[in-house]
Amino acid sequence: MGFFLVAIVRRILRAYLDVIAYSGKVSAVFALLFIAAQADAGEIEPRAYANTPAGINFLLGGYIYSEGGLSTAGSSPLKDAQLNVHSEVLAYARSLDVWGQSGKFDVILPYSQLSGSAMVDGQPRERNVSGLNDPRFRFSVNFHGAPVLSVQEFANYQQDLIIGASVQVSAPLGQYDEDKLVNLGNNRWFVKPDIGISKAWGRLTLELSTGVYFFSKNDEFFGGKTLEQDPLSSSQAHLAYSFGRGIWAALSFNYDYGGRTTINGLQSDDLQQNSRAGFTLGLPVNRNNSIKLYANTGVHTSTGTDFDMVGMIWQYRWGHGL
Repeated sequence: MGFFLVAIVRRILRAYLDVIAYSGKVSAVFALLFIAAQADAGEIEPRAYANTPAGINFLLGGYIYSEGGLSTAGSSPLKDAQLNVHSEVLAYARSLDVWGQSGKFDVILPYSQLSGSAMVDGQPRERNVSGLNDPRFRFSVNFHGAPVLSVQEFANYQQDLIIGASVQVSAPLGQYDEDKLVNLGNNRWFVKPDIGISKAWGRLTLELSTGVYFFSKNDEFFGGKTLEQDPLSSSQAHLAYSFGRGIWAALSFNYDYGGRTTINGLQSDDLQQNSRAGFTLGLPVNRNNSIKLYANTGVHTSTGTDFDMVGMIWQYRWGHGL
């Protein structure tokens, strides 16, 4: 068992690597988007819609490693790209009483080191960059099936059907240089409303969610151009099993559709129809600490990043009643 866990830890946690490629004389640009526990397109996050006692604080720290190539449109000048990303993440979350409904607020602050190479217009290019990714903020609330409870009351809570929604915002505060092909930040905002349901049958839980990313313009895109992107729909399905004593595991699937880009009014041939699959394992350490290990990989990539990713998150919780 110890060897198995070490093997997982060495290949785990999460960042999200999204790539936009376009045809034309001026090359293409990479965009690294972290999703931590929660993300851009390609995001996989089981148990996003679950009940938690009100007034509990969570501090999370983690490490992520991802590697992979790109699937681009045939007209793209970018070929044979290989990228490696090491990311560290710090996050804070707090469970809330939202007018009698259980809710949560969280903020994610990632930092990454990216290295990679590619052929651009037939010429080899390399890039090494490190810095902050765009931070993310999210507010979520459960409308049905997840009443506000204290820690003591939560001990007797049995989940049935939960229905909830969330709104996530990414701020353009990460590392960005319009003269470089590779950046960790995206120099634009996105807003993602999302709705989800979670149904439990004893130890087994099925969770389904769907949301849409809405992007602002990037007026400082590579080459002095303006980048626009259509809304991108993203759906997730998770099948989780509780083994008791705080141990759980989940199999997950994600599908993204849309997100075609336009550069200086010229629409690109980069419609995304991408899917990913993943596995997550949650392990308690003691009453206040736990570890989450996870890994995911691309199943099908039409345009974007075809990568493998592994990671680990340590969570510390505190609050009244713990």
